[in-house]
Amino acid sequence: MFDGLSIASTGLVAESLRLSLVANNLANADTTVTVQGGPYKAEYALFAAAPAPASGPDQGVGQGVVVNGIYQDPSPPTVVYDPTSPQANAQGDVLYPNVSLQTQMVDMIEASQAYQANVSSFNSAKAMDVEALTIGAQS
Repeated sequence: MFDGLSIASTGLVAESLRLSLVANNLANADTTVTVQGGPYKAEYALFAAAPAPASGPDQGVGQGVVVNGIYQDPSPPTVVYDPTSPQANAQGDVLYPNVSLQTQMVDMIEASQAYQANVSSFNSAKAMDVEALTIGAQS
């Protein structure tokens, strides 16, 4: 009966993580040196459909989304010539993160709208469940 709430909540958790990753990427957009060495690398969440039950009343029915992992963007860092920087190499180049502000802003808007859609879905499922629970009490 509460499948809609459960499925919508998986989307809320996934999009919340995605928003956190965008915030982290934006916060580190100018981080040229990390603990691991080198510039910060943008991170993204990898989502997948939650596995459907193999038997029972929900057999073959999707159960929401799961986060399969967080991966780092493999694209190369941005190279900026700045021989006055303490992080400059022998050629005077500084390696900056591969964080694209435009991409992060689009991801943030998309994740925010997806989160809001999941909130609407959750609220609709909740209202339907409340109505179903009050059917017998209306006599």
